[in-house]
Amino acid sequence: MYNNLFSIGPFTVHGYGLMIAIGVVVAMFVADKRAAKRGLNGELIYGLTVWTIVLGFLSAKVLFIITYFKDFLASPMSFIKGNGFVVFGGIIGGVATIWGYCRINKVSFIDMFDLVVPEVALAQGFGRIGCLLAGCCYGRETTSPIGIVFTHSDFAPNGVCLMPTQIMMSVGDFINAVLLFYLAVYFEKKLMSERNTDEYPHSTEGRIGLAYLSFYSIGRFIIEFFRNDYRGAVGVLSTSQFIGLLVVAACGVLYYFRFVKGAKKAAETSEPKEN
Repeated sequence: MYNNLFSIGPFTVHGYGLMIAIGVVVAMFVADKRAAKRGLNGELIYGLTVWTIVLGFLSAKVLFIITYFKDFLASPMSFIKGNGFVVFGGIIGGVATIWGYCRINKVSFIDMFDLVVPEVALAQGFGRIGCLLAGCCYGRETTSPIGIVFTHSDFAPNGVCLMPTQIMMSVGDFINAVLLFYLAVYFEKKLMSERNTDEYPHSTEGRIGLAYLSFYSIGRFIIEFFRNDYRGAVGVLSTSQFIGLLVVAACGVLYYFRFVKGAKKAAETSEPKEN
């Protein structure tokens, strides 16, 4: 694959950056349309996008440096100027950015988070196509007929048949996005029916946000077994697998207390008491 797609004078268009840009633009456009339909301020989406990109990439870089800390100490500038990132760092930074942005603009974090996470998954799908063009996040050697061979990559070993982990992750992210859009519509219609209204709810009360974090973490845990680029380790698990397990556990606890236990408590308080 070729990361340098074409050049115009001294300016070179890189596949990795181009796919990320396409993903961001598509995600922002879709989020704006969905915000209008749900009575949310679409203008906030643009500011949120800028801050989430900046701080998300920064936190992704920080986690990458932590993962390769010994190598970073040996050559700090090569890591700062390089293209290495850890997506989970970007997700953590992105969530924190959304929370802070919502606090500053006095809007509901849960409403905004539920709105934007399907678009985040959509953007990630495009971003992984960029990984394929660049050759980063490459897979293990394989004799499988689905393997791919890089010839001009600065990251993946060239001339070796590898598992197409970038394609697998891209497809997984797009599937995640489709599932989240479907679940958003499903839960919105359910809430509209329960409230006997035709107006779309501002959010699905955090369900879509928890679903995104869970789906991504599970998918990432699985795909790590097929990757062959060093990503740090915590015991027998990669750094991303370890973080993914923590995220899934946290989502399970939050879902139980917010929806399962909360529903039971609401049902108990609504039951008529016997005299």
